Amino acid sequence: MAVKIPFSREMEFEYGVVDRLSPRIRRLVAHNPSPFTFHGTGTYIIGEGKVAVVDPGPDLPEHIDALRTALGEEEISHILVTHCHLDHSPACRRLREFTDAPTYAFGPHGSGRSVTDAEGEEVQVEEGADRDFVPDHEVRHGQIVQGDGWSVECVYTPGHTSNHMCYQLREERTLFTGDHVMAWATSVISPPDGDMHAYMDSLQLLLDRDDVRYWPTHGPAVEEPHPFVRAYMEHRRDRERQIIACISDGVHRIREMVPRMYVDYPEFMYPAAARSVYAAVVYLVEQGRLECDGPLDLEARFRLA
Repeated sequence: MAVKIPFSREMEFEYGVVDRLSPRIRRLVAHNPSPFTFHGTGTYIIGEGKVAVVDPGPDLPEHIDALRTALGEEEISHILVTHCHLDHSPACRRLREFTDAPTYAFGPHGSGRSVTDAEGEEVQVEEGADRDFVPDHEVRHGQIVQGDGWSVECVYTPGHTSNHMCYQLREERTLFTGDHVMAWATSVISPPDGDMHAYMDSLQLLLDRDDVRYWPTHGPAVEEPHPFVRAYMEHRRDRERQIIACISDGVHRIREMVPRMYVDYPEFMYPAAARSVYAAVVYLVEQGRLECDGPLDLEARFRLA
């Protein structure tokens, strides 16, 4: 039986309008809705006067124009990036047109994992990545970034990408979770940069913390973090059980598993679903629960160990 994840209610907003979420947090949603971004990328503003911006968003001039209009005479002092997908970091370049605020992130895309081929050449880990983004400051787990009336703790959460970083607004114990935990869908884990083992470890890390609320980059707030994360983890274990059941029923290849496992999804989502199944299969192989014939890739034939 599929695991029921307690997704939060839909948020109410208007494009181009900044919503006040708490005394220190505001949000502006970019007009880039899709099956992977929900209503769009949520750009967060921390503080008043001199502010931090979390995940500036996609390369949409109208989004940055709206942000600039909303801030008025306020000054951006810090730009925090959770990871380098095309709906999160490219707008950093447009912000440079009116601010010299430094950017903060774990590192460029793929920086948390070295992926090379047999000849030692770097592998382009995935499509949809902003490979031009290089942060002014590389931050690490536990590091504190301070601004005018606010402070942020960096929480390293690889899995969705190898350079994924969450940020906790310490004054409100609120965690900006990027794409690590979203309140409207589960995260896509796409190897080789995406890593299910790292992702599950990062979810466990969140269970060991005392955050009282999550604000994902896509979707509404998560008001009960621990039950939500536990449901996320159980959902992944449920997918593992589905994979084992498929193989036990004589379905040995990912392309044959996906239609059985994602019966309620439209076919155009199957390629992304296949990447997530692949991530789970790699994890099961690493655990010694599955074996494969030939290279460990999307076309491999898998069997129970």
